Amino acid sequence: MNFQLGVLLIVELVLLMVKVFAFVNSLMWSAEAYSAANKLTKPAWTIILGLGVAVHLVFGGGPISLLNLVFTIAAFVYLADVRPALANLTRRR
Repeated sequence: MNFQLGVLLIVELVLLMVKVFAFVNSLMWSAEAYSAANKLTKPAWTIILGLGVAVHLVFGGGPISLLNLVFTIAAFVYLADVRPALANLTRRR
């Protein structure tokens, strides 16, 4: 029982760190970069990712709750799709 609680706590902390990293990273790019990469706007991504961090901190709910799952998927989409597209823009110059 304690092992399961420990694993769930670790998973929850890792998911929080992923969301925080994605949110902070989304703030580091200019709004023009999002447009140039043909992605959702900077305000949209920062709101989505910021809400994800806020929901995780306020409601918690474990890694399997529906809201937590939705915002975790959003963070992974940002990290897997948007962030590389933004990074490619700066490498080409």
